[in-house]
Amino acid sequence: MPFLASSLYFENAVGKLYEQADSYAFVQYKSGKRAFPDLQAFLTHLAQLLRRRGWYKMLTDQRQMSQFTQEERLWIRDTWLTGPQAVSHELLAAVLLPEDVFARLSMKLVMNETREGILVYHIFGDEQEAAAWLRRI
Repeated sequence: MPFLASSLYFENAVGKLYEQADSYAFVQYKSGKRAFPDLQAFLTHLAQLLRRRGWYKMLTDQRQMSQFTQEERLWIRDTWLTGPQAVSHELLAAVLLPEDVFARLSMKLVMNETREGILVYHIFGDEQEAAAWLRRI
């Protein structure tokens, strides 16, 4: 959980979204398999939160996340990041990578497939370091 005051914005089987007091979204993925519509709803709510607040930063805690399916990866790349309802500016993400090696590989595929300038990410091993980086930028 983040360090400063935060409030739960949305939760479903995929994870929890928090509004962080330092003006960024805190995205916490849950473990286990997920239904594709649940992931779509989760990320759609994240985009809505970022747009509503005028934010462009997020800390994504993927440590417990299971790997993305090909369908999920393609939807993230082709719809969530670049579609008509995508956030209209560059996103900065501090990422805590998944512990599961296959989940880590699927996340790296998403990162590699993302068009330059849409998503800028930095990988961290520690939540405090990630939060400090977001506060500095």
